[in-house]
Amino acid sequence: MTEPLNTGSHDLPITDELAAFMRTGWADTRRSGVRALPIAPWAAKRRAALASRFPGERLVVPSGTLKVRSNDSDYRFRPHSAFSYLTGAGEPGDVLVIEPSGGATLYTRPRSPREEGQEFYRDRRYGEFWVGRRPDLAEAAELYQIDCAHLRELELKGPARVLRGVDAAVDAAVEPGGGDAELETFLSETRLVKDEWEVGELQAAVDATVRGFEDVVRAIPQALAHPRGERYLEGVFGLRSRLEGNAVGYDSIVASGAHACVLHWIRNDGRLDPADLLLLDAGVETGTLYTADVTRTLPLSGRFTPVQRQVYELVYEAQSAAISVLRPGVRFREFHLTAMRVICEGLHAWGLLKDSPDALMESGLYRRYTLCSSGHMLGLDVHDCARARAETYLDGVLEEGQVLTVEPGLYLQPDDLTLPEELRGLGVRIEDDLVITAHGARLMSAALPRHPDEVESWMSVLLG
Repeated sequence: MTEPLNTGSHDLPITDELAAFMRTGWADTRRSGVRALPIAPWAAKRRAALASRFPGERLVVPSGTLKVRSNDSDYRFRPHSAFSYLTGAGEPGDVLVIEPSGGATLYTRPRSPREEGQEFYRDRRYGEFWVGRRPDLAEAAELYQIDCAHLRELELKGPARVLRGVDAAVDAAVEPGGGDAELETFLSETRLVKDEWEVGELQAAVDATVRGFEDVVRAIPQALAHPRGERYLEGVFGLRSRLEGNAVGYDSIVASGAHACVLHWIRNDGRLDPADLLLLDAGVETGTLYTADVTRTLPLSGRFTPVQRQVYELVYEAQSAAISVLRPGVRFREFHLTAMRVICEGLHAWGLLKDSPDALMESGLYRRYTLCSSGHMLGLDVHDCARARAETYLDGVLEEGQVLTVEPGLYLQPDDLTLPEELRGLGVRIEDDLVITAHGARLMSAALPRHPDEVESWMSVLLG
């Protein structure tokens, strides 16, 4: 059966003469010497582990589908993280099938031949003239080191476990079974511990992010003069992310002044004031879709005021204490609790909260000023492994090879009458990415200064 073409609302009709003319006169552009992607051997190991976990079962993992932005314009496609993890491929509509024998096939939409049909020049979603060249089946098999077949050959009748909610057509073709949720959970939990290749990709993401932060600091003088200074800096970081990676790993938070008290401020439309702090939470996503997640809170003037330094130093002390407890065998929640105890001690010492730190830890009153947890797993998703069971993640213990963020913060709302006026509207977060090692943790983002004195010196050099 021939699929209908995805033509646009203002597509012009094609005469028989033009259709015939378009089928002839093309050079052979089949590629020779295509090399396997570096991810290929690692993806093969992951598929083998998946097949071993569900022996004798058929497993279906789609890449996902294009999503309409407006009319006949789609959002830029990003495959589902589990699909990327298992294949390294990234085309919309692809489906990975692992058979009961353990063998795997990637069903894909290959490059459309020039001599067949009109897809290559008329289809706005898949046509080569519209969106670029796709690999043919032989090229895909070489790139991904997996058996490849045309998507039209995919047959989904019969029992199977399916990663649901990714491709509606796949969901509709396979009757829901009792084991789909178990498959989703395993695909999340299997990514809790990163392999050597993944750690390398995450380090590359962090290194590019460091360069992006340097770009932002250099651009502060220009951004201060712009009515949308936050957005100016967002664009500066976005340029780095597109030059060195796929894009940003999540919407950048560029929050100046009281905007820093909004945990997920992504409007980024504010004017900058040199008297304020800038909270920058951003990460480059590599071409292989691994993302960094780093936050720095910077004085737009280049130097902290005494009150700004007071708040910053408490968050710095909390983060340093949290980092110090990271090692295999420690409960995942321990670093957060360690950071929060430091926060409680500081708030008590400032006289903001009268109860003892022990009582505050019990009552949770300190959370008025901190709100959220102090870190999460990191990988293909910025909040990686989100479908993992609590007993293996949030209530689990740290293991060598896990990559996570540590990001305590204080968010002192501008309208909070429990605060002295000089503290209102200050938001400070410091976030770093770490990999758990055999005896502790390695600070992957160590190239970015954390201590306030070091931040000021670093900014001074970049600002000239």
